[in-house]
Amino acid sequence: MKFDLKGKDQGSKARAGVITTDHGTIETPIFMPVGTVASVKGVHQRELKEDINPDIILGNTYHLYLRPKTEILEKAGGLHKFMNWDRNILTDSGGFQVYSLSGRRKIKEEGVKFKSHIDGSYHVFTPENVMDIQRTIGADIIMAFDECTPYPCDYRYAKSSMHRTHRWLDRCVSRFNNTPSKYGYEQTLFPIVQGSTYKDLRLQSAEYIANVGAEGNAIGGLSVGEPAEEMYEMTDIVCSVLPEDKPRYLMGVGTPINILENIALGVDMFDCVMPTRNARNGMLFTAHGTINIKNKKWEDDFSPIDEMGITFVDTYYTKAYLRHLFAANEYLGKQIATIHNLGFYLWLVREARKHILAGDFYEWKNKMVKQMDKRL
Repeated sequence: MKFDLKGKDQGSKARAGVITTDHGTIETPIFMPVGTVASVKGVHQRELKEDINPDIILGNTYHLYLRPKTEILEKAGGLHKFMNWDRNILTDSGGFQVYSLSGRRKIKEEGVKFKSHIDGSYHVFTPENVMDIQRTIGADIIMAFDECTPYPCDYRYAKSSMHRTHRWLDRCVSRFNNTPSKYGYEQTLFPIVQGSTYKDLRLQSAEYIANVGAEGNAIGGLSVGEPAEEMYEMTDIVCSVLPEDKPRYLMGVGTPINILENIALGVDMFDCVMPTRNARNGMLFTAHGTINIKNKKWEDDFSPIDEMGITFVDTYYTKAYLRHLFAANEYLGKQIATIHNLGFYLWLVREARKHILAGDFYEWKNKMVKQMDKRL
């Protein structure tokens, strides 16, 4: 993997770059749609590629390990072939999913024992087997196995958890370096910074991760319920330490406003279920604010879903029609809303990139944050 910085914003720490892997280039800043179980919910791969057009999507190690299982993915020739996706894929390590199974898992030094949410069967994730699983899934970028701390989290626990994440990282690196890439293309490992919302821990963790010398780095354990201001403060601290010539990935973030604010702090990569999950509940993100399409006010509004026309659904269907689909609980409504939201997220990061390269990102970002912070 290669990362080239193409430009920096004068008024903030925002950067525009290009990541190159064996599956093509990724222009940053980038948003990665979440394809949890080898599918971005509600969207055909053709629509994903032609209408939403991301350079990279994300898969979930925990979910793919349980279903369809790594044996099936290996037989298929990896996740790319299995789901017919010829661009980049990043897999998370399962650390976050295991964290969210709080009642069904036991964390020990060796790894994590957990109960499947599907059939109650027991499984163990260790730093070593999570590297093997992600190799077999076949992602271009794979994540180190970490422990994601909850919020709020007391200092002592956050500290011991961070040190465990660092010890696990050493084991991940060792296993990764001693196993070959699969399916004939290179795979890259990103370590993850932890430390909850404690400045000194975040600094310590960022320094530890920077010293590993990986080709890219991630920031985990944010977007778990902490106030946005704390998220920005931690991101700022970590970005000041992580190397400038490597991409920085903020995991699980967030709203369109969160994304722009974190781009301004020096983050290059994002993923979040918000555009797809909120779409299925009738919430649409636009450049002028959010729309709850279920509201009665849209019942006889025959204007396009979004006059900006970012994806084909925006001008093909009206607000009144989309509201009707939600009222009738028709699947098509969720699909239309999902394509719109993902299209908007990709438009937003690409527009941010244009403004970084043009040198006026900071002014544009402030204008957009004001505009988007409205209920329509």
